[in-house]
Order: sequence, then C-alpha cells, then structure tokens
Amino acid sequence: MRRVVVVGASAAGLAAAETLRRAGYDGTLTLVGDEPHAPYDRPPLSKQILSGEWTTGRLPLRTRAVLDALGLDLRLGTAATGLDMTDRAVCLADGSRVPYDGLIVATGVRPRRLPGDGGAHVLRTLDDALALRGRLKPGCRLVVVGAGFLGAEAAAVARRLGARVTLLEPAPVPLAHAVGTEVGRMLSQAHLDHGVELRTGVTVAEVTDGGVRLADGEPVEADEVLVAIGSLPNTEWLAGSGLRVGDGVLCGEYCEAAPGVYAAGDVARWDNPLFGTSMRIEHRTNAAEQGMAAARNLLAASDARRPFAPVPYFWSDQYDMRVQAYGHLRGHDEVAVVEGDLAERRFVAAYRTGERLTGALAVGIPPKAVRAWRQAIAGGTAWRDAVPAAGTEAA
Repeated sequence: MRRVVVVGASAAGLAAAETLRRAGYDGTLTLVGDEPHAPYDRPPLSKQILSGEWTTGRLPLRTRAVLDALGLDLRLGTAATGLDMTDRAVCLADGSRVPYDGLIVATGVRPRRLPGDGGAHVLRTLDDALALRGRLKPGCRLVVVGAGFLGAEAAAVARRLGARVTLLEPAPVPLAHAVGTEVGRMLSQAHLDHGVELRTGVTVAEVTDGGVRLADGEPVEADEVLVAIGSLPNTEWLAGSGLRVGDGVLCGEYCEAAPGVYAAGDVARWDNPLFGTSMRIEHRTNAAEQGMAAARNLLAASDARRPFAPVPYFWSDQYDMRVQAYGHLRGHDEVAVVEGDLAERRFVAAYRTGERLTGALAVGIPPKAVRAWRQAIAGGTAWRDAVPAAGTEAA
C-alpha cells in the first residue's frame, strides 16, 4: 500500500493520518478538507469561541510544524465530489483525481436547515461561530430552534452575553429521548433559572426576515436566529460509488465500508459489538478514537484487525453545569439516580437497557468518579450488580 487518501480534515481525519504515520506507513498520504482552515477543534465553537473567551489561535489541533512533519499531501479548501471505486480514485472540486490504495472517509456532517430565507445562523464551522458571535450584543433578541445540547450551549452563552433568548423545542421535554424525562426537566430548569424563555411542544415551520414562524402560523420575532435541529452526514459525494450509505457510511465492526475503504467520525455508522447495535456518534472523543481505529485496521492484515467497541463519551458545559455522559443512553428502559440529587444539580444517573448497565450521566461530579461508571459499562456489568436498590428511579 503506497497511496492512502483521508477525506475529511477534522478530528477524525487528522487522527487517522497521525496513526498511519505512527504505525510506520511511509507512502503518499493525502488529507483532503473542504474548509480552508487547518484541522481545528469544534467543541469550543459553541462555548469559548462563541463567548469570546478564546481567540481563534487556540483552536488548531496541531501546529503547522507538527502538520509539516507528517509529510502530508494537504488539500485544504477543496471538497471531494465523487468516488471512483473501480479506478480507486477520489474526485475533487478542482477537477483533479487523487488515486488511492487505501481510503478513509471522514467527511463529517452538516447542519440541518429550515425553510425560508431569513439568514438564520447554524453552528458547525469556525466561520459559523464567528458570524454568530459578531451579532450577540446585549439586548439582542436571539431565537434558538432546537433545545439539544448544541442549542442549549449556545443559549447559555448568549444569556451570559446579555442577549434575550427564546429556546424553541418540539418535544414536551428537551432531550428526554436521550437522557430521560426527569433529567431532561432538570437541564431545562437551568435555562429557566437564567432567564431563557423556553417553549416546548412547538414546531418551527420556517425562518423569516423578522424571526421564525411556527407551524400554527404564530410569528416569533428575533434579531438573530440559530437553527440547531441536528445534522446530516456528508455522503452525497459518494452517490453512485457503490458504497452503502444510510444515515452515514455503513460499516461493520472494523469500520470497514468496502475492501480497502474505512470510515470514521460523525459520518460513520458502524456496528458496535459492545452494545450489539449500529451507531453513528457525533462527539469529539469518538471522532479521534474511531479515526485511529480505522487507520490501524486499514493497515492490518484481515485476521489482525480489531473491532471498534468503545464506550461513547460526551460532555456539555451550560452555565455552571458540566454534564458528562458515558455509554449508549438512547433507547434505555430505565433511569435511576445512584448518587446525589437532581434538585441540587449534582448527581449521577445510571441507564439500563435490557438487563445491562448501558450508560451513565453526571452533573457536578468530578471526572474521576464518573470514569468508574465507564469501566462498569465497558465490562458489560449487569444492572442488578451496578445499581443499588436504593437508587431513585428517574425515568
């Protein structure tokens, strides 16, 4: 194998490229990215960059010297537009074709948008964050559509900057589908306590020049609108290639999408054998870990590959709360508070699926204490062994 192409120059793609070099691969290594920026970190966009606490100089994942030392054929500001698996080449927007012996797809996701031409903001790239930051002045009326973790973080920052924030969410309780009803209510109460106008059970039909219009026709006025209603995997460039796609690039447990083709990061949907289910994870930690796993398996002999079986992890900062979660929380059967108290916003909640402990979420708990729950999840611990009978049900 003398030519490897990594498409996607964010956390997953960079981790894959670095792992290839560390593993001894010394052939041509092309890293393709559609943004003009060198690989940078995305979680701070909705936190430190949006708030102005950080300058953009703190975002790059590696210095220019470190990138240069990798000996990359770096193609930034040029999107991949097609994949020819017969001739084994990636087609780029500038008309060039990059041949490969091995390929790692790490093209990430893009924000979902709403109908209308009101110039709503989204929050995925550095340019998105800078554009919104420049508009968040004291007294600014901001409507945030979607009360998931991204929308909640942006709402918290905007309130701290003095904006008047309205948070619109179609579900009766934000995030209940993922974290449970009572935990979702606790997270929602933090926004109410900080002066956010939270409206649940409402659907936004379109963005307008003066805000948004709800499905029932009611207008909600705003100076700025942020749409945070989820993401779509960037797989359009793979149309007609022969790769299977369906809410991401479909992979097996080794992150392999086809012979010599692997996927990693937000765009990858793979079979996680630890939980016995297909997953597509949009979190920073997973992107880096999966990029490394895909690179190792690309170089390994077929009988030496290892399944990618992580315990997913994510965190969220909202006001004075640090939310940490391990495992697979969605689709759970039961939630129990096993430490602390929801009302005090200092607790650990455990999640059961079937007879197993499959997740844990903590607020206000030191990271070291939460990591013990990760180990229990990774070990496939039975629910009855992990959760004492005194746990308070919070489903």
